[in-house]
Amino acid sequence: MSGDEKGKPETATRDSLADRRGVETRVYQPAEDSGLLAKAAVEHARGRTLEVGTGSGWIAAKVAAETDADVVASDLNPHACRQAKARSEDLRAAGGEGFDVARADLFSPFADGAFDTVLFNPPYLPTDPDNEWGDWMEVALSGGESGRELIDPFVDGVGRVLADGGQALLLVSSLSGYDEVVQRAENRGFEVEPVVEESYPFETLSILRLTD
Repeated sequence: MSGDEKGKPETATRDSLADRRGVETRVYQPAEDSGLLAKAAVEHARGRTLEVGTGSGWIAAKVAAETDADVVASDLNPHACRQAKARSEDLRAAGGEGFDVARADLFSPFADGAFDTVLFNPPYLPTDPDNEWGDWMEVALSGGESGRELIDPFVDGVGRVLADGGQALLLVSSLSGYDEVVQRAENRGFEVEPVVEESYPFETLSILRLTD
C-alpha cells in the first residue's frame, strides 16, 4: 500500500466496530493484529518488558514463554487484568515463568527508565463520536476520530519509561494514519523502523520499532 493510502483516514461505524467485537463485550481477544505484534515481540523483546493494553494477556504470555524477557502486562480494563492474571497463572502452573499484571492507564504508574522494551497494540479504529457507546470493548477498539487518541500520548510519553538503549514496538494501522505516527515519533527524537507488515483487504498493519 502506498504512503498516500496509508495516510487516508476512514471512519469506523458502530456496525463495523461491532463486527470486530464478535461475541466478547469486555475483553479484546487475540486477532490478526495481536499475532503480528506477538511475532515482532518474540523476535525483538529483551530485558524488562512492558505490554501496555494487554487485553487477555495473550501476547504477554507468548513473550514470557518464548523469550528471556521479564514481562509485565498492564491494562486499564479490570476485566482484562483478571483474564491476563489467570493466563499468567496457567503459564506458571505449566512450569513457565508467567508475568506480572498491573491495572494502569498507559504507563502512568511506572518509574522512569523502568523498561528495556514496551509493547503496544493500541485501539486504532477511527470512530465517529456519534457512534460511540461507552463499554469496555469500545475502549479496546476505538481510537477516536483520528484513530490516534491513545497512539499520540503513547508516542509522546513512552520515552520516559524506557531505559537507555530501550525500544518500543507499536502496532500501527493504515486506518489511523501511518505517516502521521511516524512523523510524530521522529519529532519526539525516535528512530523509526518498520519490522513487520501485513496487508489485508481494508488495511495494512505495521509494527514500528522506536529507538533513541
